[in-house]
Amino acid sequence: MSAVALEIKDLNAWYGESHILHGIDLTVHKGEVVTLLGRNGAGRTTTLRAILGLTGARTGSVRIGGVEAIDMPTFKIAKLGLGYCPEERGIFASLSCEENLLLPPPVGALGGGMSLAEIYEMFPNLLERRHSPGTRLSGGEQQMLAVARILRTGANLLLLDEISEGLAPVIVQALGRMIKMLKAKGYTIVMVEQNFRFAAPLADRFYVVEHGQIVEHFDAAELQSKQAVLTELLGV
Repeated sequence: MSAVALEIKDLNAWYGESHILHGIDLTVHKGEVVTLLGRNGAGRTTTLRAILGLTGARTGSVRIGGVEAIDMPTFKIAKLGLGYCPEERGIFASLSCEENLLLPPPVGALGGGMSLAEIYEMFPNLLERRHSPGTRLSGGEQQMLAVARILRTGANLLLLDEISEGLAPVIVQALGRMIKMLKAKGYTIVMVEQNFRFAAPLADRFYVVEHGQIVEHFDAAELQSKQAVLTELLGV
């Protein structure tokens, strides 16, 4: 088994007085694609945000590449090589596509990350739209830009929140190909996904989150045998 990229133990997190995560435990090995499944409000997005310290109070242990990050500020956690693609994407509307790509500073040990040429090879749409302002990009192009911007930073552990949501099937297929390419390049990916059909062929392992806790954990090879459980938990 490869080295551990992310290890979470007994993670609790709050938004103000609201206790959202209740003892999350999960492990992600280097080069894996791991998907967090669950209904809306189950705590999946909060798990990603808590890894980066973007919630209120949090307790427990979050080890990134063996480094304990539970007491670190967010900017230092990012420098451990994390890239976060939030559901709202966060594209700068007044900047062009290419200016958005050039904006983020490098993080982690990989230096500057992918070059613009590598990005444009992976995302030909962005090459065509490189001079377009962020507001002029389609939803799918914005999603590609949000992921591509992380890859520019040198982050090697990617936290992707609902990247397929609301997009046309052809764009969803392109994002699936992108994830396979990133996995082949050795990236580690944690995805929150509502679209089970999108996640199923991509992930090595699955965790099911319910009421802020992990209630199921299984490998891709067990997917077929878990269908009844998943239907009950997710309604898929």
